[in-house]
Amino acid sequence: MIKRGIEMMKYPGLLLLLILTFCAGTTALKAQTPGTGKISAKVVDAQNSETIPFATAVVINRRTKAVVKGAQTDANGNLLITGLPKGVFTFKVSYVGYQTMVRDSVSVADAPVDFGTIRMKVSKGTVLNEVKVTGQKSTMQLGIDKKIFSVDQSLVSEGGSASDLLQNVPSVQSDIDGNISLRGSAGVSVLIDGKPSLIAGGNIAQILQSIPASSIESVELITNPSAKYDAEGQSGIINIVLKKNKKLGLNGSVALTAGNRNNYNASTNLSFQNSKVNLYGNYSYRYGNRNGGGFSNIFYKQPALNTIYANQNTNGESQDKGHNAKAGMDYFITDKSVLSLSGGFNIRDNDRNEFLSIDQLDQFQNPVNLSRRNNDNLSSGGSYDLNLDFSQKFKKPKEELTFNFSFSEGNNDNNQTYNTDVYNINGEPVNSFPNIQRTDGFGFNRNYNIQTDYTLPVGKSGKIEAGYRSQIRFSENSTYADQLDNLSGAYFVNLALTNEFNNKDQVHALYINFQNQVKNFGYQFGLRAEDATLDTRLGTYDALGNLAYTPGKVAYKRLYPSVFLTQKFKGEQQVQLSYSRRVNRPRGWDTNPFLDVSDPLNYRRGNPNLKPEDVHAFELSYSKFWPKVTLTSSVYMRQTNDVIQRVRTDPDAQGITITTPQNLTRNYSSGLELISRVDVAKSWNFTANVNLYQSKIIGVPAFGVVENSGFSWNANLTNNIVLPYNITLQLKGDYRAPEVMAQGKRNAMYAVDAGAKYDFKNKKSSLSLNIRDVFNTRNWSMTTNTNSTSIDFKRRMQGTVANLTYSYRFGKNDFSFKKKRPEQESRGDEEQF
Repeated sequence: MIKRGIEMMKYPGLLLLLILTFCAGTTALKAQTPGTGKISAKVVDAQNSETIPFATAVVINRRTKAVVKGAQTDANGNLLITGLPKGVFTFKVSYVGYQTMVRDSVSVADAPVDFGTIRMKVSKGTVLNEVKVTGQKSTMQLGIDKKIFSVDQSLVSEGGSASDLLQNVPSVQSDIDGNISLRGSAGVSVLIDGKPSLIAGGNIAQILQSIPASSIESVELITNPSAKYDAEGQSGIINIVLKKNKKLGLNGSVALTAGNRNNYNASTNLSFQNSKVNLYGNYSYRYGNRNGGGFSNIFYKQPALNTIYANQNTNGESQDKGHNAKAGMDYFITDKSVLSLSGGFNIRDNDRNEFLSIDQLDQFQNPVNLSRRNNDNLSSGGSYDLNLDFSQKFKKPKEELTFNFSFSEGNNDNNQTYNTDVYNINGEPVNSFPNIQRTDGFGFNRNYNIQTDYTLPVGKSGKIEAGYRSQIRFSENSTYADQLDNLSGAYFVNLALTNEFNNKDQVHALYINFQNQVKNFGYQFGLRAEDATLDTRLGTYDALGNLAYTPGKVAYKRLYPSVFLTQKFKGEQQVQLSYSRRVNRPRGWDTNPFLDVSDPLNYRRGNPNLKPEDVHAFELSYSKFWPKVTLTSSVYMRQTNDVIQRVRTDPDAQGITITTPQNLTRNYSSGLELISRVDVAKSWNFTANVNLYQSKIIGVPAFGVVENSGFSWNANLTNNIVLPYNITLQLKGDYRAPEVMAQGKRNAMYAVDAGAKYDFKNKKSSLSLNIRDVFNTRNWSMTTNTNSTSIDFKRRMQGTVANLTYSYRFGKNDFSFKKKRPEQESRGDEEQF
């Protein structure tokens, strides 16, 4: 059955047809005879009177318990349900993190029913109690400009890292190195709690690998951000929201994970809140082992070279250890003034070892050079961040002023040793000493962020947003390399690989947004102005050991407009057209010209002269809400100027190529994305995602890049099933079709993940088991073609991993509620209004 399901995923048209057919069928089953009855209300937070957009309301038949009709509140918390038949019904409105508000006997006739303002109270129970009464909380929420995925109940990610968890979020993919892409585009900005992270010097792949999945509350996807957001990110923004444990009273949890290949994880959360203060903290420890390997087979097209074929096989393992902690306090100075302090730190160690077997052959497949090489890499580092936030609300509803100052600092040490033995065709060592190279790298990073935002309501439903942000980043990197002299047995400094690279990256921005709604039509216009400067300084040594510095500078001022037009229709339908201009700024190793020689046949280096990508994004989206089905679809188009792609050079006399990021001309991408959540039954729901897109890269003859275009798609399906005896199951499958690159294509990849969870009868603890990559199929492979080489590359990812997790939750709540009627006692987290 699973194998047949995987094969089905290879046909996007069939999968898309099944999803839409099922949605339509579910809708038809729930259809009711329409009437003239109408229910309206405004839904707000009981504590601060903030409106709650996209809360779900349902009208229920009191006798059959069937859903008669449902709707969601709009962006301003307004609710309208029309076409109701006459009768007496039960009305419920719910939203993640709040109590479900209930009215038992609602008489619907010709006259409209207006509930006025419904004030929703924060959920009073533990997470487990909420799940017991209302079922699994919604995994997807739709906002005006973002999608929010609640991932704290992702069974298939238990015991894993943030990188493992993101593989289960629709629209998001990751490669063999943990690099993230959104809708097939790698130019995505990844934030932690709305801010860039300094973990591993801002290296996104290492950041995601060091954060345990158990520390994450939700993931926000902003595919076409407005001018209010930082313009960084070609394809949008992924914001990872860490758990803050904001509940009244004293609450906490502990989770312990053990997995195969000696993978372990532990985390704890604790919080306390009363009417004046909210204290929270969490700590997690991760000990993980990853095994990997693969091959790289190179065919050299230049007959003048002695080597025509080079076959490289790799086997390796990596051990990661990391500590993460976060703590903070919210102090409620008044009902409208909140001062927040928070801080966090990360400490990590990585021990990676790779064994490479390299056979270089002539045109007749005879050995030219045989070598065996060990790559040992020891790295460690730490970082911390401090945040000060202040929020001031005013008498006028929705008028608010916020301020943030954040500071972060981190360092990284990276020690590499390359030990190579070379053999002749008889298998005898060529040298009496092995060829040993060593590099010691050190990096230091410091970030400052100052931001203030002001929101002013205008008229009945309009508002003006304006703000300022300054972000300044300092980075210092140095590398010392030496090499063993095979004759003397002593080490000498390798000046070609010894260097310094420092940079200062600063962005200052102002923005203004105006948003308004006229009946069912909403519009938002925004403009962001940014002044960005990247100053670099490269220090290199000449043959005499003299250090000389070469400065570099990339400076530009740009305006980033954004337009959002939204039209609502009857039947809970919505259409939105949007445009935004974006930028993708090169950072990290992309700009560092340090030569990475860990792969003996393909060196890698950065390019300090990279220009930022200029992105123009258009998107047309359609959303439809049924009582049991949520469907959102998007048609998008993106033009990227000065697109950055990694380009491989022609080989030298030893067959070595160098891969460097370069600015090409333009890239055009367009596609269709469908995301749907279907509540099949009370005990079964699934979320499906299909993304079909076309990509075209304009050729650049100077880099040996010809025009390349092609169609690709990806899909995933996540099932959540609740069984008797407090057992929950989760099954997920994903498939990525082949995709074109600047010099070749990436091959297809697919995998299946599964998880199960058992809640103990005491309702405070649970035991879960998950298996990621059940059939060990998650392999990363590509084919690269240039004028001089043809390369087949394949690496297997982590392989099949199983984790067993035990969680325990405790808490005490200080809510004061009116005494419930007997018939309400079994409702748990519901409140009559």
